[in-house]
Amino acid sequence: MSTIHSMTGFARASAQHGNYSWTWEVRSVNGKGLDIRLRTSSGFDALDIPIRKAISNKFVRGNVSVNLNVAHAQEQSGYQVNHDLLKQLVGVMNDMREEVPNLAPPSIDALMTLRGVVEPLEQDESEEERDLAHAMIMSNLIDALDDLVRNRAAEGDRMLVVLQGHINEIEELCTKAEACASAQPAAIKARLVRQLKEVMEDLPDMDQERIAQEAAVLMTKADVREELDRLRAHIEGARDLLAAGSPCGRKLDFLCQEFNREANTLCSKAQDVDLTRIGLDFKAVIDQFREQVQNIE
Repeated sequence: MSTIHSMTGFARASAQHGNYSWTWEVRSVNGKGLDIRLRTSSGFDALDIPIRKAISNKFVRGNVSVNLNVAHAQEQSGYQVNHDLLKQLVGVMNDMREEVPNLAPPSIDALMTLRGVVEPLEQDESEEERDLAHAMIMSNLIDALDDLVRNRAAEGDRMLVVLQGHINEIEELCTKAEACASAQPAAIKARLVRQLKEVMEDLPDMDQERIAQEAAVLMTKADVREELDRLRAHIEGARDLLAAGSPCGRKLDFLCQEFNREANTLCSKAQDVDLTRIGLDFKAVIDQFREQVQNIE
Protein backbone atom coordinates (compact mmCIF):
# COMPACT_ATOMS: atom_id res chain seq x y z
CA MET A 1 0.00 0.00 0.00
CA SER A 2 1.37 3.39 -0.98
CA THR A 3 1.81 5.99 1.73
CA ILE A 4 2.97 9.54 2.02
CA HIS A 5 6.16 10.37 3.89
CA SER A 6 6.82 13.33 6.12
CA MET A 7 10.13 15.15 5.72
CA THR A 8 10.57 15.35 9.51
CA GLY A 9 12.30 12.58 11.44
CA PHE A 10 15.25 11.45 13.56
CA ALA A 11 17.27 8.23 13.82
CA ARG A 12 20.34 7.01 15.72
CA ALA A 13 22.48 3.90 15.25
CA SER A 14 25.58 2.72 17.13
CA ALA A 15 27.96 -0.21 16.72
CA GLN A 16 31.50 -1.38 17.41
CA HIS A 17 34.14 -3.33 15.51
CA GLY A 18 37.64 -4.04 16.73
CA ASN A 19 39.13 -0.84 18.10
CA TYR A 20 36.38 1.28 16.50
CA SER A 21 33.12 2.37 18.09
CA TRP A 22 30.78 4.85 16.45
CA THR A 23 27.38 6.54 16.58
CA TRP A 24 25.30 7.89 13.72
CA GLU A 25 22.70 10.61 14.26
CA VAL A 26 20.47 11.55 11.32
CA ARG A 27 17.89 14.35 11.37
CA SER A 28 15.62 15.65 8.63
CA VAL A 29 13.25 18.58 8.29
CA ASN A 30 11.21 19.94 5.41
CA GLY A 31 12.91 21.55 2.43
CA LYS A 32 12.23 22.43 -1.20
CA GLY A 33 14.76 19.89 -2.43
CA LEU A 34 17.28 17.45 -0.96
CA ASP A 35 19.92 19.31 1.06
CA ILE A 36 22.54 17.14 2.83
CA ARG A 37 24.78 18.44 5.61
CA LEU A 38 27.53 16.22 7.01
CA ARG A 39 29.69 16.34 10.11
CA THR A 40 32.11 13.45 10.57
CA SER A 41 35.00 12.68 12.88
CA SER A 42 38.51 13.61 11.79
CA GLY A 43 40.03 11.13 9.36
CA PHE A 44 36.75 10.00 7.82
CA ASP A 45 36.46 12.51 4.98
CA ALA A 46 36.69 9.64 2.49
CA LEU A 47 33.17 8.61 3.52
CA ASP A 48 31.66 11.92 2.39
CA ILE A 49 30.67 10.84 -1.12
CA PRO A 50 29.35 7.36 -0.08
CA ILE A 51 27.27 9.00 2.66
CA ARG A 52 25.69 11.46 0.25
CA LYS A 53 24.98 8.70 -2.25
CA ALA A 54 23.32 6.54 0.40
CA ILE A 55 21.07 9.40 1.48
CA SER A 56 20.16 10.27 -2.13
CA ASN A 57 19.10 6.66 -2.68
CA LYS A 58 16.65 6.89 0.24
CA PHE A 59 15.17 10.38 0.04
CA VAL A 60 13.93 12.83 -2.58
CA ARG A 61 13.28 15.95 -0.47
CA GLY A 62 14.23 17.36 2.91
CA ASN A 63 17.11 19.01 4.74
CA VAL A 64 19.08 16.03 6.08
CA SER A 65 21.78 16.51 8.74
CA VAL A 66 24.16 13.62 9.43
CA ASN A 67 26.55 13.43 12.38
CA LEU A 68 29.16 10.65 12.74
CA ASN A 69 31.13 10.31 15.99
CA VAL A 70 33.94 7.70 15.90
CA ALA A 71 36.19 6.58 18.76
CA HIS A 72 39.33 4.69 17.78
CA ALA A 73 41.32 3.03 20.56
CA GLN A 74 44.66 1.99 19.06
CA GLU A 75 46.62 -0.83 20.71
CA GLN A 76 49.91 0.08 22.39
CA SER A 77 53.05 -1.97 21.82
CA GLY A 78 55.29 -0.08 24.27
CA TYR A 79 56.73 3.38 25.00
CA GLN A 80 59.41 5.62 23.55
CA VAL A 81 61.34 8.61 24.91
CA ASN A 82 61.14 11.87 23.01
CA HIS A 83 64.86 12.63 23.14
CA ASP A 84 64.54 15.97 21.35
CA LEU A 85 62.06 17.27 23.92
CA LEU A 86 64.13 15.84 26.78
CA LYS A 87 67.30 17.59 25.54
CA GLN A 88 65.39 20.84 25.18
CA LEU A 89 64.10 20.63 28.75
CA VAL A 90 67.58 19.85 30.14
CA GLY A 91 69.01 22.81 28.20
CA VAL A 92 66.35 25.14 29.68
CA MET A 93 67.15 23.92 33.20
CA ASN A 94 70.89 24.47 32.66
CA ASP A 95 70.25 28.03 31.44
CA MET A 96 68.19 28.70 34.53
CA ARG A 97 70.97 27.40 36.81
CA GLU A 98 73.34 29.99 35.33
CA GLU A 99 70.89 32.69 36.38
CA VAL A 100 70.08 31.02 39.70
CA PRO A 101 73.24 29.20 40.90
CA ASN A 102 71.58 27.66 43.95
CA LEU A 103 68.91 25.97 41.81
CA ALA A 104 68.96 22.19 42.21
CA PRO A 105 69.88 20.15 39.11
CA PRO A 106 66.93 18.66 37.21
CA SER A 107 65.79 15.24 38.37
CA ILE A 108 65.50 12.66 35.63
CA ASP A 109 62.50 11.19 37.41
CA ALA A 110 60.74 14.56 37.35
CA LEU A 111 61.62 15.17 33.70
CA MET A 112 60.28 11.77 32.65
CA THR A 113 56.85 12.59 34.11
CA LEU A 114 56.42 15.71 31.97
CA ARG A 115 53.86 15.44 29.18
CA GLY A 116 55.38 14.42 25.86
CA VAL A 117 58.70 13.15 27.18
CA VAL A 118 57.49 9.53 27.28
CA GLU A 119 55.11 8.61 24.47
CA PRO A 120 53.17 5.39 23.91
CA LEU A 121 53.95 3.38 20.77
CA GLU A 122 50.83 2.53 18.78
CA GLN A 123 50.64 -0.37 16.38
CA ASP A 124 50.19 0.60 12.76
CA GLU A 125 46.77 -0.31 11.40
CA SER A 126 46.64 -2.21 8.14
CA GLU A 127 44.77 -0.82 5.15
CA GLU A 128 42.54 -3.93 5.13
CA GLU A 129 41.49 -3.34 8.75
CA ARG A 130 40.71 0.30 8.08
CA ASP A 131 38.68 -0.51 4.94
CA LEU A 132 36.71 -3.16 6.85
CA ALA A 133 35.93 -0.66 9.61
CA HIS A 134 34.77 1.90 7.04
CA ALA A 135 32.53 -0.69 5.37
CA MET A 136 30.90 -1.62 8.67
CA ILE A 137 30.41 2.04 9.57
CA MET A 138 28.64 2.61 6.25
CA SER A 139 26.52 -0.51 6.77
CA ASN A 140 25.41 0.92 10.10
CA LEU A 141 24.48 4.18 8.35
CA ILE A 142 22.07 2.23 6.12
CA ASP A 143 20.42 0.90 9.29
CA ALA A 144 20.00 4.46 10.56
CA LEU A 145 18.61 5.66 7.23
CA ASP A 146 16.13 2.77 7.10
CA ASP A 147 14.98 3.73 10.60
CA LEU A 148 14.58 7.35 9.45
CA VAL A 149 12.50 6.18 6.48
CA ARG A 150 10.19 4.29 8.86
CA ASN A 151 9.89 7.33 11.14
CA ARG A 152 9.04 9.61 8.24
CA ALA A 153 6.49 7.10 6.96
CA ALA A 154 4.85 6.84 10.41
CA GLU A 155 4.60 10.63 10.60
CA GLY A 156 3.22 10.60 7.05
CA ASP A 157 0.46 8.19 8.09
CA ARG A 158 -0.64 10.64 10.79
CA MET A 159 -0.54 13.53 8.32
CA LEU A 160 -2.57 11.55 5.79
CA VAL A 161 -5.55 11.42 8.15
CA VAL A 162 -5.40 15.19 8.62
CA LEU A 163 -5.06 15.88 4.88
CA GLN A 164 -7.97 13.62 4.00
CA GLY A 165 -10.05 15.48 6.58
CA HIS A 166 -9.21 18.81 4.93
CA ILE A 167 -10.16 17.46 1.49
CA ASN A 168 -13.48 16.23 2.86
CA GLU A 169 -14.12 19.70 4.29
CA ILE A 170 -13.42 21.30 0.90
CA GLU A 171 -15.84 18.86 -0.72
CA GLU A 172 -18.55 19.66 1.83
CA LEU A 173 -18.07 23.38 1.17
CA CYS A 174 -18.49 22.73 -2.57
CA THR A 175 -21.81 21.09 -1.85
CA LYS A 176 -22.90 24.04 0.31
CA ALA A 177 -21.85 26.53 -2.36
CA GLU A 178 -23.78 24.64 -5.04
CA ALA A 179 -26.87 24.65 -2.86
CA CYS A 180 -26.54 28.34 -2.04
CA ALA A 181 -29.43 30.23 -3.70
CA SER A 182 -27.12 32.90 -5.11
CA ALA A 183 -25.16 30.23 -6.95
CA GLN A 184 -28.20 28.94 -8.85
CA PRO A 185 -28.73 30.22 -12.42
CA ALA A 186 -32.41 30.98 -11.72
CA ALA A 187 -31.57 33.19 -8.79
CA ILE A 188 -28.89 35.02 -10.78
CA LYS A 189 -31.33 35.51 -13.68
CA ALA A 190 -34.10 36.82 -11.42
CA ARG A 191 -31.76 39.31 -9.82
CA LEU A 192 -30.54 40.56 -13.20
CA VAL A 193 -34.10 40.88 -14.56
CA ARG A 194 -35.04 42.96 -11.56
CA GLN A 195 -32.01 45.20 -12.00
CA LEU A 196 -32.65 45.54 -15.74
CA LYS A 197 -36.25 46.60 -15.17
CA GLU A 198 -35.01 49.34 -12.88
CA VAL A 199 -32.56 50.46 -15.57
CA MET A 200 -35.24 50.41 -18.28
CA GLU A 201 -37.51 52.56 -16.19
CA ASP A 202 -34.77 55.14 -15.72
CA LEU A 203 -33.41 54.85 -19.28
CA PRO A 204 -36.25 53.75 -21.61
CA ASP A 205 -34.33 54.65 -24.77
CA MET A 206 -31.36 52.33 -24.04
CA ASP A 207 -30.51 49.93 -26.89
CA GLN A 208 -32.09 46.51 -26.27
CA GLU A 209 -29.23 44.56 -27.89
CA ARG A 210 -26.70 46.33 -25.73
CA ILE A 211 -28.77 45.48 -22.65
CA ALA A 212 -28.85 41.80 -23.66
CA GLN A 213 -25.06 41.75 -24.12
CA GLU A 214 -24.44 43.35 -20.74
CA ALA A 215 -26.86 40.94 -19.09
CA ALA A 216 -25.01 37.97 -20.60
CA VAL A 217 -21.69 39.29 -19.32
CA LEU A 218 -23.09 39.83 -15.84
CA MET A 219 -24.60 36.32 -15.82
CA THR A 220 -21.22 34.84 -16.69
CA LYS A 221 -19.38 36.88 -14.08
CA ALA A 222 -21.87 35.98 -11.33
CA ASP A 223 -22.06 32.24 -12.08
CA VAL A 224 -19.66 30.27 -9.82
CA ARG A 225 -20.50 26.81 -11.20
CA GLU A 226 -17.32 26.73 -13.29
CA GLU A 227 -15.17 27.42 -10.22
CA LEU A 228 -16.99 24.75 -8.25
CA ASP A 229 -16.48 22.23 -11.07
CA ARG A 230 -12.76 22.95 -11.06
CA LEU A 231 -12.63 22.67 -7.28
CA ARG A 232 -14.19 19.23 -7.47
CA ALA A 233 -11.66 18.23 -10.13
CA HIS A 234 -8.84 19.40 -7.85
CA ILE A 235 -10.35 17.38 -5.00
CA GLU A 236 -10.15 14.22 -7.08
CA GLY A 237 -6.60 15.11 -8.13
CA ALA A 238 -5.53 15.55 -4.51
CA ARG A 239 -7.03 12.20 -3.52
CA ASP A 240 -5.28 10.47 -6.41
CA LEU A 241 -1.92 11.96 -5.39
CA LEU A 242 -2.37 10.93 -1.76
CA ALA A 243 -3.33 7.41 -2.86
CA ALA A 244 -0.23 7.18 -5.08
CA GLY A 245 2.02 8.07 -2.13
CA SER A 246 5.36 9.87 -1.89
CA PRO A 247 7.01 11.64 -3.55
CA CYS A 248 3.97 13.82 -4.18
CA GLY A 249 4.65 16.93 -2.08
CA ARG A 250 5.59 19.21 -4.99
CA LYS A 251 2.47 18.29 -6.97
CA LEU A 252 0.24 18.76 -3.94
CA ASP A 253 1.81 22.15 -3.29
CA PHE A 254 1.01 23.19 -6.87
CA LEU A 255 -2.54 21.88 -6.43
CA CYS A 256 -2.93 24.04 -3.33
CA GLN A 257 -2.23 27.08 -5.50
CA GLU A 258 -5.03 25.99 -7.85
CA PHE A 259 -7.39 25.46 -4.92
CA ASN A 260 -6.61 28.94 -3.65
CA ARG A 261 -7.09 30.52 -7.07
CA GLU A 262 -10.59 29.08 -7.43
CA ALA A 263 -11.50 30.10 -3.87
CA ASN A 264 -10.39 33.69 -4.56
CA THR A 265 -12.46 33.82 -7.74
CA LEU A 266 -15.50 32.44 -5.92
CA CYS A 267 -15.17 35.13 -3.24
CA SER A 268 -14.91 37.85 -5.87
CA LYS A 269 -18.08 36.57 -7.61
CA ALA A 270 -20.10 36.15 -4.43
CA GLN A 271 -23.25 38.28 -4.49
CA ASP A 272 -24.51 37.62 -0.95
CA VAL A 273 -23.27 37.03 2.57
CA ASP A 274 -23.82 33.26 2.54
CA LEU A 275 -21.66 32.60 -0.50
CA THR A 276 -19.02 35.05 0.75
CA ARG A 277 -18.87 33.17 4.04
CA ILE A 278 -18.47 29.86 2.22
CA GLY A 279 -15.67 31.36 0.12
CA LEU A 280 -13.82 32.49 3.24
CA ASP A 281 -14.25 29.02 4.75
CA PHE A 282 -12.74 27.61 1.54
CA LYS A 283 -9.67 29.81 1.96
CA ALA A 284 -9.23 28.87 5.63
CA VAL A 285 -9.36 25.11 4.97
CA ILE A 286 -7.09 25.40 1.92
CA ASP A 287 -4.49 27.29 4.01
CA GLN A 288 -4.59 24.50 6.63
CA PHE A 289 -4.23 21.90 3.88
CA ARG A 290 -1.26 23.69 2.35
CA GLU A 291 0.46 24.07 5.73
CA GLN A 292 0.46 20.28 6.09
CA VAL A 293 1.51 19.74 2.47
CA GLN A 294 4.70 21.77 3.07
CA ASN A 295 6.08 18.84 5.10
CA ILE A 296 5.32 16.06 2.61
CA GLU A 297 8.17 14.51 0.66
